[in-house]
Amino acid sequence: MSGKLGKVIVAVDGSEESMDGLKWALDNLKLKSDGSFIILHVQSPPSIATGLNPGAIPFGGPSDFEVPAFTAAIEAHQKRITQAIFKHALQICSEKKVEVEEKVVIGDPKEKICEVVEELHADLLVMGSRAFGPIKRMFLGSVSNYCTNRAQCPVMIVKGSS
Repeated sequence: MSGKLGKVIVAVDGSEESMDGLKWALDNLKLKSDGSFIILHVQSPPSIATGLNPGAIPFGGPSDFEVPAFTAAIEAHQKRITQAIFKHALQICSEKKVEVEEKVVIGDPKEKICEVVEELHADLLVMGSRAFGPIKRMFLGSVSNYCTNRAQCPVMIVKGSS
């Protein structure tokens, strides 16, 4: 890309492909003097992470007792995962001597990524490609495909070397 960018959002999910996207962005993109790289991670809501509908009773127990404890345990687990993802991402940034901002949102990844792009008026969204096969993509959907078609800025999909 030619020219300098203001805000570049790099979506990370902990996969090596998303970290490849981060490395590519840091190595190849130039920012304006007031520009910033923003590392974005989207956590699934606890109800989605567990496969439960909100308010569902896990394992047949009473909802007033078990659901809050179950939800709290899932939230704590997701927080640890997010911390590990950011630790890995920030290590990459440190090695490349680039300062970045971190942002975490909760919800459906494809929708939330597009919302953050719009909210922050991003100049570019960078994502790694998970390279799902056609069957897996049919069932799971493609976050990168969704964002490519709906994000309010250009989207760079970085394919890994593997």
